[in-house]
Formats: sequence, structure tokens, C-alpha cells
Amino acid sequence: MKVAFIAPAYPPEQRDFTRGLAEVGAQVIGVGDGHEGALPEMVRNALSRYIRIPRLFDEDAAAPEIAAALRPLGVDRVESNWEPTVLLAARVRELLGVPGMSYDACVGFRDKQTMKERIKAAGLRVPHSHRVRSASEALEAAQEIGYPVIIKPISGAGSADTFRCHSEAELKEALRQTQHVAEASVEEFVDGDEYTYDTVCIDGRPHFENVAQYFPRPLTFRSEQWISPAQVVYRDIYDRPELAGGIELGRKVLSALGMGTGFTHMEWYRKRDGEVVFGEIGCRNGGGHFVDMMNWSNDFDIYREWARAVCHKRFEAKAQRLYHVGMVFKRAQGQGRIVHIDGLNEVRALCGKWLVADEILPVGSPRRDWKQTLISDGFLAFRHPDIRAVHTMMNAAIRDLRLYAAQ
Repeated sequence: MKVAFIAPAYPPEQRDFTRGLAEVGAQVIGVGDGHEGALPEMVRNALSRYIRIPRLFDEDAAAPEIAAALRPLGVDRVESNWEPTVLLAARVRELLGVPGMSYDACVGFRDKQTMKERIKAAGLRVPHSHRVRSASEALEAAQEIGYPVIIKPISGAGSADTFRCHSEAELKEALRQTQHVAEASVEEFVDGDEYTYDTVCIDGRPHFENVAQYFPRPLTFRSEQWISPAQVVYRDIYDRPELAGGIELGRKVLSALGMGTGFTHMEWYRKRDGEVVFGEIGCRNGGGHFVDMMNWSNDFDIYREWARAVCHKRFEAKAQRLYHVGMVFKRAQGQGRIVHIDGLNEVRALCGKWLVADEILPVGSPRRDWKQTLISDGFLAFRHPDIRAVHTMMNAAIRDLRLYAAQ
């Protein structure tokens, strides 16, 4: 089995997907825009060959170039789990005639307006929305939908260039800040709690399901620097009545969009009245260490199981669902380098053996741009069979752990 894997080293979790492919017996051919010598050792060890494509993000140019390089090698699969290269992988598959999701199917997971239209056509609840290509179209759409509205890029990922607007004046300001966005979606703002529905599918059927919740919802924590974003992966997803509607919605969305084999990451809302509303979905894994959280929850290696699904149409690990897992991302106060940290030892002591990751930046490190990375200035992760214990650790990390930076 020869698998071409586009973007084998970035984002960082892709390194473990590359490792997983090698561990299930695949000959892995990496395709990226960087130099081979700059690849991490773990990635180099997993690859049988590397093809550098400098213009990786010019799909029209990159797809035939990749196909020409791969054709003599007789590859069996072409895969990517990075949002910006999902469509590129699909186009290369079609040029080579290898199995996998079609380009049109992947468009439904990438183009946010097409996505919602296809899901709505299946009778599922989606936010009311319009595709817009100009400021005048955006203002007209908002007037029809009614404020507040959300404006986001058609082909965006995460919450980048996404704004909640309560008035025409706020929308005009958002449009000013997103002049570089060619196409956007203006949609109804759904007020409710935000969750994920994640799967590894084989031929459209989920062989593993995961549900997580954001605290608070991403649109809020992407807008306010003082917030410590947090997220929880639940272990008992089939025993929580408040999650049942989202799981059912997620399964129907997969069917409506024609999911094939691979990872999916969906976001959905639960309103105060219990109504469940679709948010968006990608045919790739979620970022923000969600994959690691699934591993910590189940004590398995889902990187390897994804690879087994892609290569052999099997998912062999058992989802033990032993632990709820929480993660808190911290943002330093001030600019420059980290000069002081309060409360870290106390939070570590509270978590004890349940602490599974401690990635807080040490004193002396330059702080990161919180608007560009959810990881911000580091994170703590912890797990426990009792959700109350997870919330206790999460609240302590949010409340008592403080990082300070100075020039």
C-alpha cells in the first residue's frame, strides 16, 4: 500500500498521522512545500519518499505537478488532513484515478455555503445564510436575515476572520477588516452552547464517535484576550441526553454530504430550548489537540486507527471511554517575554496523577500571538472518570493560573 500524504509535518498533529500510516504498513510518500531536510526526524523516519511542491497552495498548478510526480510510483491513496489541502488531495486523486472522496464531495465539506445548502436540502436545521462577494451583498443579506449575524469566509478554518455583528455599523467594520476575503457567508447567529461531533468513518459509516464542548464558544474566546479557552471531551456521550440530538444530527450530516473514509470534525449548537443546529464540518481532524484528547480519553492511538481505516478499511481499537478530558489554554497578560507565572505549582498539585499534559511556556519565552493560535502561551490537560473532578481542575486552571509578560 503506497499512500501519498499531503502536508505530512504541519500542522504538528499531522506528524503523528504520518507515523500512523507507516505503522500500519504503508509506504508513505510525503508531499509538502518545505525542504526535506527541515522535516522533523519522526516524519523523515516514517516517509519512504518526499516530493517538494513549492507552490502547494496554487491548486491549479500544484495538482498536475503532484500527479505527474506520483504517477510513476503507482500510489494507492492520496490523503490530507489539513483543511487548506483537502481539495488539493481530492483533485490529485481524480487525476490519478485512485480511490477516495470525489472533489465534489470534498467541496461540500470545504465551501461553507454549499455545505449548508446540501445539509438543508436533506431536511436538517442549519443557520439561515447567504453567500456574498461584496459589501453591498453582505449588507443586503444581513438586512434579510436580521441582526445579529455572523460573517465568515466561505473557505475558512476555525474562527479566523469570523465576526459577530449586532448592527450595520459593526458589519461595515467587519467588512473593512476582511477586505482580503473574496467570498464570505453571512448567516444567522445561533445563541447556544457549542459542541463538536468527531468521527473516523469507513465508507461513510462512523466507526468511532466523539463529542466535545467548548467553554466558552470559539467566537467569544477568539474575540477577548482575557479569556482562557477551555474544552472538554466527554467519555459517556451515549448517556448524556443533551448530546443525543447532536449525535443524530452529525450522522445525518455525514450521509447528506456523502462522507467516505477518514476523519471528520463537526461543530453544532444546542439552544436553550433544546433545538439542535448545525454549525460547520470538515473532512479532517479538529485542531487544538482534540485528537490527543480522544487518545487520553480512550487509552488508544487514533492516529494509527485513522491510518488503518484509510489503508485497510478497518478500525481495530476499542473505544474504552475511560475518562473525561479537559484542556485549558492560557494567555499571558502584557507583551514581550514571559516574566512571571502564578499558580502553576498549585494547579499541578491539584491535578496530581490526572495531569496528562503540561505545556505552559516557561519564564523567558516570547509570548505568542493569541489571535493566530489557539494554543496561545501553552496549555494544561487533565483527565478523570468523574466529570465533576474535570470541571474542578479546569476551573482552577482558568481562575488561579496566571502568566505575565513584559518587554
